[in-house]
Amino acid sequence: MTLIAARVPDPAVRRLTATLYGYAFLSDLVLLYPVYALLFADTGLSVGQISSLFVLWSAAAILLEVPSGAWADAVSRRLLLRLAPLVTAAGFALWVLFPSYPSFAIGFLLWGAGGALVSGALEALVFTELDRLGAADRYARILGRARTAGVLGVLVSGGLAGPALAAGGYPAVGAASVLACVLAAGVAARFPEHRPPTAVAARTSAAPEADDADELGWWDMLRAGVTQARTHPPVRAAVLLVAVVTADWGALDEYTPLLARDTGIGAQAVPLLLLLLWAGVTVGGLLAPAGERLTGRGYAGLLAVVAVALAGGALVAHPAGFLLLGVAFGAAQLATVLADARLQASITGSSRATVTSLAGMATDVLVIVTYVGYGLVSTVAGNAVAFAVVAGPYLIVALALLARHRRPVVSARRRGRPTGHPHG
Repeated sequence: MTLIAARVPDPAVRRLTATLYGYAFLSDLVLLYPVYALLFADTGLSVGQISSLFVLWSAAAILLEVPSGAWADAVSRRLLLRLAPLVTAAGFALWVLFPSYPSFAIGFLLWGAGGALVSGALEALVFTELDRLGAADRYARILGRARTAGVLGVLVSGGLAGPALAAGGYPAVGAASVLACVLAAGVAARFPEHRPPTAVAARTSAAPEADDADELGWWDMLRAGVTQARTHPPVRAAVLLVAVVTADWGALDEYTPLLARDTGIGAQAVPLLLLLLWAGVTVGGLLAPAGERLTGRGYAGLLAVVAVALAGGALVAHPAGFLLLGVAFGAAQLATVLADARLQASITGSSRATVTSLAGMATDVLVIVTYVGYGLVSTVAGNAVAFAVVAGPYLIVALALLARHRRPVVSARRRGRPTGHPHG
């Protein structure tokens, strides 16, 4: 659905994208990222207790993902984007002010809530605004650049965490993380939002954007989003594609330090190998404009590259294998951006954030499944084999996409009609 057919002058798009990139960068400029596990360990937590915190974090994200998406559809998405980093900042402050297992648990619940508030709301706001400006076709490339801005935030936080920790300990790292979150909330105030901020406003607004769907409350939005994902095959397929493509490499990222150590290098060289992966992720996000031209077969080929490069890079059992893994992570980032763009293009109506959050929830569930599977396989056969096994779903999805795009060709030939290849 295009709300305004004529293209609005570029300054409006530039303001939206600049705000998005700044928000993505500051949201990931969290100096606690590379050291929070050390904070837990230095506080006296065991590995089992730390693992339980990760499970709690994932569970919070799963439980809150879809309800927060429906909330974003029923109220102001910009409001949720402003609230999310503040909720996360409260968790970080709790960690460094009162370091203990209960504080860490509450902090992860707050972090999970903050992530759930962003998930769905951000994609829905950006796509809706681009659609209003007649620039929905730019969504994939803009999202790819936003993901790259987030990666840069992670890289900068990794470089600053060490000096901050040396200068002021965990309180300094925590204060910097809280500051970044507060700044992100401030930047979120610059997001444009041309939709009624509340259901009540929708009923009284004379704005042309307000339609009957905007008058739905939270529960109605939730039902509408779930119904659309369940009953519309294109939306359902896009939700599942986002979940599968995103979950595997997102889960594997947690195990890359272990894989790097298995190649025989020293602990001090592990971060250097991991930089290859982040470089690949950065390039993958920037390649979104080229990726938009991929056909269905081309997208299947991209997933096949992810599978082969992941398995091959891991099984080489040599530092050089991380070059292949960098290619795999870059291709996976590109595939994730394109899958999200496909999802946004398939959604209709006002429950966009709800449907997007359903994809996020499905991703979180698959991430946990991947964690469990990886742990079982790596215990028996090692990290390299576990990487290769987890790469399998990419190849399965690639073959399924090829089979789906081959069926119309065979049918057309039987009828004697010209064949065509639909775009993915």
